[in-house]
Amino acid sequence: MGSRSAHFILLAVAALVGIGLVMLASTSVWTEEGQDYALLKRQVVAVGIGVFFATVLALCDYRLLKRFWLPIFIFSCVLLALCYTSMGREINGETRWIHLPILGQVQPSETAKLAVVVALAAWFAQYQAETRRFLRGFAAPCGLLGLSIGLIFFEKDMGTAVALGAAGFCVLIIAGSRLLYLVPAAISGAGAFVYFVMSDAHRMGRITAFQDLEANKQGMGYQQWRSVLAFGNGGLNGLGLGNGAEKHGYLPFAHTDFIFPMIGEELGLWFALGCVLCYVLIAVFGMLISVNAPDHFGRLLAAGATCAIIFPAILNIGVTTAVLPNTGLPLPFVSYGGSNLVFSLLVIGVLVSVHRRSTYAKRTELPVIKERKLAIRL
Repeated sequence: MGSRSAHFILLAVAALVGIGLVMLASTSVWTEEGQDYALLKRQVVAVGIGVFFATVLALCDYRLLKRFWLPIFIFSCVLLALCYTSMGREINGETRWIHLPILGQVQPSETAKLAVVVALAAWFAQYQAETRRFLRGFAAPCGLLGLSIGLIFFEKDMGTAVALGAAGFCVLIIAGSRLLYLVPAAISGAGAFVYFVMSDAHRMGRITAFQDLEANKQGMGYQQWRSVLAFGNGGLNGLGLGNGAEKHGYLPFAHTDFIFPMIGEELGLWFALGCVLCYVLIAVFGMLISVNAPDHFGRLLAAGATCAIIFPAILNIGVTTAVLPNTGLPLPFVSYGGSNLVFSLLVIGVLVSVHRRSTYAKRTELPVIKERKLAIRL
């Protein structure tokens, strides 16, 4: 089955992208004010761009990324830093986007997901013999990870920072960094995270609202409350495609961060669970690709790429089902957003590239020699 890992991942991604386009056609029409499916057309263009560049990455040797990891990482950090300049665009109190000529509005934190994974994998591949030491096995790679997380976190993009930190931490564990260094670092990072959340009234308001959604359903907990209602409306089989009620201005961002409840409302629990199954397939077969990678760089790259897709999906599904506080993360491959979709597809291209250069043991049947049939006479 491992030799078919890429096939299962591609099928899962195609299913997610397909359901995302269908739900975008259903939900975005109520936010476009007669623009004739403009958001859907943009998303289709993003799918085309993402598939093209993902195919290029899949056909190329992933080891080329190892040579250029430093320019890729620096370029990603420069884009993140531009959010703090006049090029940054503030939307809903968060400065996550920049405006570039020709390309238009871009979210640099999406580029950081791939750049950080490539940088960490290349670093540990170069210093594989020193992963148990403090400087090159812990401090330096944590510096690379911390720089990107810090730039993202202070854009007020808390969800992406948490997801990227979790993915990077997984790469550190798989690479072999000592738990003696990782555990205190994780505790310190969690403490710093709690401090910054408690010192920000808006973030703390989200936590308070999450603790009692019904009491805060007209305030900070409004989105998650409406999200829960959407799942309740849909039930097992859904109301039918296009028949959802929450998209009519009741549930904000129904075509972006909160598109998963719309799947539950219009298509029902079965389709919602089908989306979850697709992410499970990506996680399982992505890790199978990592296990069978031909070298240490490919092993870490595939594991990090898988985590970079799965952790945002876990956070989004957790938020929209009211299991986690609101973080504002899109659902990979499904939510509207060109930057997220393109770079998520690029990550899949990297996974396929590693898979194409992996070797899998083939099961062979042992030959039967001098087979004889015996019968009992009665």
